[in-house]
Amino acid sequence: MSDTLAVTDLSAGYGERRVIDDLTIEIPQGELTVIIGPNGCGKSTLLRSLARLIKPFEGSVVLGGKDIATIPSRELARRVGLLPQSSIAPEGITVIDLVTRGRHPHQGAFRRWTREDETAVREALRRTRLEDLSTRVVDELSGGQRQRVWIAMALAQQTPLLLLDEPTTYLDISHQIDVLDLCTSLQREGRTLVAVLHDLNQAARYATHVIALAEGRLIAQGKPADVVTSDLLREVFDVGARVIEDPETGGPLIVPHAPAVA
Repeated sequence: MSDTLAVTDLSAGYGERRVIDDLTIEIPQGELTVIIGPNGCGKSTLLRSLARLIKPFEGSVVLGGKDIATIPSRELARRVGLLPQSSIAPEGITVIDLVTRGRHPHQGAFRRWTREDETAVREALRRTRLEDLSTRVVDELSGGQRQRVWIAMALAQQTPLLLLDEPTTYLDISHQIDVLDLCTSLQREGRTLVAVLHDLNQAARYATHVIALAEGRLIAQGKPADVVTSDLLREVFDVGARVIEDPETGGPLIVPHAPAVA
């Protein structure tokens, strides 16, 4: 089953307010796509539209040739996983019980818990380094630890397409790198990932495809070296910077101009 994801002439927002307008984008399969842009430009709105959390004003979101509005919810949940920007765990739930909920789309009226389900949960805990915390109550964890639990639940869902809205929120630099390295590993294993990131150097280093938005419009998309340029930073973020070669990856590295000395 194809899981090509695309939006065509998409306009979406909240109430009467349009946040994105007339957007047409195809998400490349098997890539790690990172959406960048200033606050309020529509990054999260686009991601929520891709996950069918909000209904478009106009246009469509298509998954595998079908409008996602027509795909049954359980089927969609087996194909598209989402890490939202903020999540609230049920009171008193343990880490392993919350991660186990990632297997719900694979359950049915006559399907019992299987070895495959158990393996998926254990692997999600391992990859997010949560094995030692599996019996802890989620509410008792730090913000960074809770974020890793939600990531583990999304991993346990085992969808071919994973949407991540600011996955490094609340994480210290070590765990940010862990999560982004994990995203790279998943992409190399064949999954398609779409993430919203605010750190442009992290986006440039980890993305294989970049989408730049401003005021709800598509400004540029393509490989990081083609999108992350001094001209784009000035146009989209109103930031003066040099873009040099990252000595570790060979990709773009942003060096903001030093402040003027009086």
